[in-house]
Amino acid sequence: MAILHLKAKPGSRTNQLLVGSGGAVTARLAAPAHDGQANAALQVLLAATFGLTKRDVTLLAGHTTPFKKVELAGLSDEDVVRVLAEL
Repeated sequence: MAILHLKAKPGSRTNQLLVGSGGAVTARLAAPAHDGQANAALQVLLAATFGLTKRDVTLLAGHTTPFKKVELAGLSDEDVVRVLAEL
């Protein structure tokens, strides 16, 4: 199980996962920050990016804030670093 910390930016044009030069992860989400729509879009984006099912992606903290803490079941920290390096 890996834990990923990221910043979500709802209301963007597309769904996209970005890694900054300092290693900070940002998720741009087309869904609005309303009624959990952005969190659901984030779950789908992370599942697709890391080759997981939606149920393997769990939002642990940040349900109502831009800064999220997400559990990725079935992945090691090394797996996450490898996938993020390919973005």
